[in-house]
Amino acid sequence: MHFPCRMTIEPNTFLAVPTLEELNLSYNGITTVPALPSSLVSLSLSRTSILVLGPTHFTGLHALRFLYMDGNCYYKNPCQQAVEVAPGALLGLGNLTHLSLKYNNLTQVPRRLPPSLDTLLLSYNHIITLAPEDLANLTALRVLDVGGNCRRCDHARNPCRECPKNFPKLHPDTFSHLSRLEGLVLKDSSLYKLEKDWFRGLGRLQVLDLSENFLYDYITKTTIFRNLTQLRRLNLSFNYHQMVSFAHLQLAPSFGGLVSLEKLGMHGIFFRSLTNTTLRPLTQLPKLQSLSLQLNFINQAELSIFGAFPSLLFVDLSDNRISGAARPVAALGEVDSGVEVWRWPRGLAPGPLVAVSSKDFMPSCNLNFTLDLSRNNLVTIQQEMFTRLSRLQCLRLSHNSISQAVNGSQFVPLTGLRVLDLSYNKLDLYHGRSFTELPQLEALDLSYNSQPFSMQGVGHNLSFVAQLPSLRYLSLAHNGIHSRVSQKLSSASLRALDFSGNSLSQMWAEGDLYLCFFRGLRNLVQLDLSKNHLHTLLPRHLDNLPKSLRQLRLRDNNLAFFNWSSLTVLPQLEALDLAGNQLKALSNGSLPPGTQLQKLDVSSNSIGFVTPGFFVLANRLKELNLSANALKTVDPSWFGRLTETLKILDVSANPLHCACGAAFVDFLLEMQAAVPGLSRRVTCGSPGQLQGRSIFAQDLRLCLDETLSLDCFGFSLLMVAMGLAVPMMHHLCGWDLWYCFHLCLAHLPRRRRQRGEDTLLYDAFVVFDKAQSAVADWVYNELRVQLEERRGRRALRICLEERDWLPGKTIFENLWASVYSSRKTMFVLDHTDRVSGLLRASFLLAQQRLLEDRKDVVVLVIMRPAAYRSRYVRMRQRLCRQSVLLWPHQPSGQGSFWANLGMALTRDNRHFYNRNFCRGPTTAE
Repeated sequence: MHFPCRMTIEPNTFLAVPTLEELNLSYNGITTVPALPSSLVSLSLSRTSILVLGPTHFTGLHALRFLYMDGNCYYKNPCQQAVEVAPGALLGLGNLTHLSLKYNNLTQVPRRLPPSLDTLLLSYNHIITLAPEDLANLTALRVLDVGGNCRRCDHARNPCRECPKNFPKLHPDTFSHLSRLEGLVLKDSSLYKLEKDWFRGLGRLQVLDLSENFLYDYITKTTIFRNLTQLRRLNLSFNYHQMVSFAHLQLAPSFGGLVSLEKLGMHGIFFRSLTNTTLRPLTQLPKLQSLSLQLNFINQAELSIFGAFPSLLFVDLSDNRISGAARPVAALGEVDSGVEVWRWPRGLAPGPLVAVSSKDFMPSCNLNFTLDLSRNNLVTIQQEMFTRLSRLQCLRLSHNSISQAVNGSQFVPLTGLRVLDLSYNKLDLYHGRSFTELPQLEALDLSYNSQPFSMQGVGHNLSFVAQLPSLRYLSLAHNGIHSRVSQKLSSASLRALDFSGNSLSQMWAEGDLYLCFFRGLRNLVQLDLSKNHLHTLLPRHLDNLPKSLRQLRLRDNNLAFFNWSSLTVLPQLEALDLAGNQLKALSNGSLPPGTQLQKLDVSSNSIGFVTPGFFVLANRLKELNLSANALKTVDPSWFGRLTETLKILDVSANPLHCACGAAFVDFLLEMQAAVPGLSRRVTCGSPGQLQGRSIFAQDLRLCLDETLSLDCFGFSLLMVAMGLAVPMMHHLCGWDLWYCFHLCLAHLPRRRRQRGEDTLLYDAFVVFDKAQSAVADWVYNELRVQLEERRGRRALRICLEERDWLPGKTIFENLWASVYSSRKTMFVLDHTDRVSGLLRASFLLAQQRLLEDRKDVVVLVIMRPAAYRSRYVRMRQRLCRQSVLLWPHQPSGQGSFWANLGMALTRDNRHFYNRNFCRGPTTAE
């Protein structure tokens, strides 16, 4: 979306930061390049309104290495013209290595680019011709992206300009001098053929992207790949013939010359039969590891052909129409008699589809030989499908329609299979020997096979689990299991079981029939019982879980009560997840002593109260999640000494009551290293004016409003009382009151004069180094405004040298008067290593006042953390912490800084001293 806004950058804004190395000016509508410091290494000007680049814009930026200027003129940031890059505009950037000019409506490659470039990105412009002079002198180029300049609009997901007929035009010698080129992107370029001369001299080419072109015929007869012996990745995806799907596909023999190829993408070419001749040139490639064939409408596939690939690790055949073992097909190269006419969805973007994420305890298939057949039309599994695939280790069959009863014969050829994903099907688990033909099976995913379990009166046999000697991970999640299943699961090898999304509450309601359902899993470590409609969890239920359990998940049940003392029956439990239940309080006892619990999650409940000392005995607890509950405070008494060892304490999304002086704020600040999102996600729930705001907003907003409310109440009460009392007293004893009034009035002038003599003129005398312009600017435009103008009726009076010193007096007279006429003397320091002049004299006078009047009036404001190196500053912070303040550079912390500064200036420093070290100065008698 385009927003017509313009940012104004004052001249020399960035020159004031001479050490700046990285600058991002994207998305702010600037129209010209501002003055920049010579130290800059990385600069981003993307999604701005800069349409012209000239030689003067980057003068002096000799250290610049990365320049990004993408999207300054395209459909989301329209400009009705092309970005103009003057010849030689970037030539002065002698160290520039990365240049990105994507989405800029460019019609030609900018001339005279720096020869130091190794990455040049020019995709999605309108450069429809390329000649050798366009890339002249770029001999160091390693990555070149010119894709999307002459687009294939029938497959576009966004506004697209049709490529003119007989374009693009690439000169045969366009890339011949780029001998160091390793990556070349020609995707979405309306290419119908590939010229051999384009790749002449590209002996180092490792990545080539030819996707979204019209090469559906050419890939069957091209010879260009014979010389690309260093190519490691090749993408030919979405090179389909519009509105036609072919019966067969046979790759050209030149593919056999890609001896270094590791990854080949061929999804979206649309051929319906995968036979032993389709990929024959690839079978001898020694390094080929990944082959993507999804989205091709394949309905017949000879899966056995993948057994001939020596190094293959991943084959993706997902999102096709494979329905079973291959049948004989028609002759090679013929199109079906009935040409299949279809229209590709215009909103679908090219690229790999996101796979269904497996459970967190399921092992990864990344390093194993994997075959992905998910999202096809499989109804039954026959062992003939997997002949010659004994090397296969991971098989994904999720999101099909497999509804057969597996009996131990379907996967016989897969003797080396270790991971099997059968989720989102309709499997019938009736036979006791299901999957027993897989002796090395380690992980089995049977989740979301709920249809057979929902059939009334049909039994289900889970005894096969005991016959799988290597099984370590099993998922029976979201099957709605509630009755007529094996009474007990048994396995000596199973380590993790996902039983979420079933109805364990109904099973345990059948007396003792399923009470020992999990007890036979002797070595089980992880158990997930989430979403099982559990309203209660009795001690006997926990007692019949495997004693070896270390992780137990009970998320999203309906538990309103949990017997914490029953955790003793699980002596090895380290992680307990009770999130998403209906717990109202943590009040029934406490965590038992000796528990091994290290991680406890009770988030997303309704907990509003925690018994003091509830977590104290769990001395191994490291992670505690109390987020999204109804807590109004966080009390240190809940934890005791556990606060010293807690690594994570999450209290976000609780309606904390942010009253003035709330103790939990100081506690969370002490624990800030363990509290995630303390400044942003830990917010107030009350009072109403602070709801949803950070807990650190309380001092500036709530306290001010509360004081004002009390003042208004007292004033109105006084006015009402006077309105009633004055007429009554005047009527009863008017003459006596008149006499007393004048008697008191006679004493007022003397007392007023005496009080005026003792009143100090200023609340603070501000001392700083005027030679440091940044500090002076902060004092005049930030400090003065905050203390004198934005505090309303609580405004403070500060003394400034250039404003309040009297002309005609000596510097020392003015200095002495300022120190002794102010309640506090505030030193604004940018450094502490070289303090002299007015700063030193002021400090000595403040120390003299400490000796004479026994009043500590020093307040230090540190502008940079480096000033903390001073021994005096560190000692003073230890003795009188509130009198040493550090200016936070993050806006979120500045509100708390002004509140603390106001308190330091209005209260006596004696109240701030740490009583563990000293009592502070005492007032002279």
